[in-house]
Amino acid sequence: MNRSLKDRMAHGGFDGYAYAYPHKTAYRPLAPPVPLTEAWRDEDKRNLFLYVHLPFCEMRCGFCNLFTTVQPESSLVAQTLAAIERQSATVASLIAPDRVAQVAFGGGTPSFLTEGELECLFTRLGQHWPVAWGGVPVSFEVSPGTITREKLACLKALGVDRISLGVQSFETEDLVALKRPQPAGQLDLACALIKGARFPVFNIDLIYGAEGQTLDRWRRSVERALEWQPEEVFIYPLYVGKLTNLDRSGKRPGDHRRALHRLAREHLVAAGYRQISMRHFRRAELVRRADHCCQDDGMIGLGAGRVPTPARSTTVPNTPSVSPESKRSSSPSTPAPPPISPSPTTEPY
Repeated sequence: MNRSLKDRMAHGGFDGYAYAYPHKTAYRPLAPPVPLTEAWRDEDKRNLFLYVHLPFCEMRCGFCNLFTTVQPESSLVAQTLAAIERQSATVASLIAPDRVAQVAFGGGTPSFLTEGELECLFTRLGQHWPVAWGGVPVSFEVSPGTITREKLACLKALGVDRISLGVQSFETEDLVALKRPQPAGQLDLACALIKGARFPVFNIDLIYGAEGQTLDRWRRSVERALEWQPEEVFIYPLYVGKLTNLDRSGKRPGDHRRALHRLAREHLVAAGYRQISMRHFRRAELVRRADHCCQDDGMIGLGAGRVPTPARSTTVPNTPSVSPESKRSSSPSTPAPPPISPSPTTEPY
């Protein structure tokens, strides 16, 4: 039975993420399929957002329900990157873009790639898309266990101006509750490396609402993040998706997420951060120019589970199917990834 908004808010108001409207669950396959050239024919293609999904991780966090694989063999990484390159060239030729105004690399863990793989990926994307590396905002997600001083220098040279570090918590008990173990000292080392690389924007991601998390532990985690003086902080409420490791172990979010959010907001605002959205806080003096407007401009998604979406579209066009025909690491519990699908209903979110 559908609950009213009033009832939902009375019971916490945290049901799940909604990044866009209409919600992805409203999308259906088009019958007949619409070619990309037709879907994009009348769209403004001067301020596009290019998103690249890299489905590799060194481990799967307990809360993660994203499309990724853990510790893939180098052959799978190479074949997946080759598939993304083919998709990139095909989609770009059909869309005929005028300009890419913003770029983001997510996953998965994009920093799982080597410096050589990163250089090749950026080069190929630059050959397919009109993107001025170093002249437009480029965000790149990293994890504490996959970054080095050399890799950060490589990313900066390639034009990345924003590094987003998935910390989730500085408190060991909360990391254990999230099933996101970190070796002692790894988080501080990662923050120190990023600060030393002097990217224009350093973002720290935190998650609140783990089972058993106290207000004091959450306060300490927020304060530890602020010690690194990041330009941005994102605070995410914990949701336990179906078939995640937390779901399989019967874990559920705490019922005090609203109080946790209020505490973090008060600390961040007092420290000089401006609230951009429920999750997003930015240092008041930071101005990050971006020509892309998500309400008006189109977004190009590359990689497994991504689809190129024109602006103002309530349906998603057909996209070329690309399938890396390979196996993952020898573990029988990690099946090979499905092909890049033309159907948006197969998105792993």
